[in-house]
Amino acid sequence: MMINLNLLPAYIIGGCVGAVAGYLGTLMLSKRMALMGGPLGHLTLPGITLALIYGFDVSLGALLFVIFGIILIWILEKKTKIPTEAITAVVFSSSLAIAFLFLPKGKSSQALLGDISKISWLTTIITALTTIIIFFITHKIYNKIVLANISEDLAKVEGIKIGLCNFIYLSCIAVTVALSVRIVGGLMTAAIVAIPACTSRNITKNLKQYSYLGLILGGMSCKIGIMISAHTSTPVGPMIIISSATLFLISLIFKK
Repeated sequence: MMINLNLLPAYIIGGCVGAVAGYLGTLMLSKRMALMGGPLGHLTLPGITLALIYGFDVSLGALLFVIFGIILIWILEKKTKIPTEAITAVVFSSSLAIAFLFLPKGKSSQALLGDISKISWLTTIITALTTIIIFFITHKIYNKIVLANISEDLAKVEGIKIGLCNFIYLSCIAVTVALSVRIVGGLMTAAIVAIPACTSRNITKNLKQYSYLGLILGGMSCKIGIMISAHTSTPVGPMIIISSATLFLISLIFKK
């Protein structure tokens, strides 16, 4: 069977982004932050809108607005003393409203559901290298974050700089979400990190298996979704999430 070279960049980006999202998702699920990708995905929509209007990379626009949104949430929380989740709701719902006001007609599907067409090799290489860097950074702090989640006092005794680790961890999440919007859009970023982690938890016995299987399942579900999307002419984002959800349902049969 001949490989469609036009889809090769999409498979590479999907595999890399899905894998690192699944790996990060196992850590986010352990910290009960699996749904955090949703609000962050909504924060990217104004950036995606600007990228579509002015013709620059959607991941760059998404990343700029994720960073801006996180800083804005932090400032408002400090100024108002309102709980973080409430401030987050205000900011991401406002982001959605602004995005829909200016989103170009005919491009809403690309912004909300993802798009794998017209991916350049330069974008593919940059994305792949970025995901590799995110993986190694996350791998470096993974056990430290887990230990801090179990006991901050014990982590401090071990000399772990919890604040720095959390900052690095959140930065990796922000970049991963920005990269994810290219393939699943701004509405389904929570699913791309959460579902592979849930699937992995069902069928693994220890932390090492759990983290690496999340990585494998994340990449696999993205590649399967892209393949189905290409052959059925359906939006790529929903097909990736449906593929991931299907693997989750299968995992229930083998649940430990």
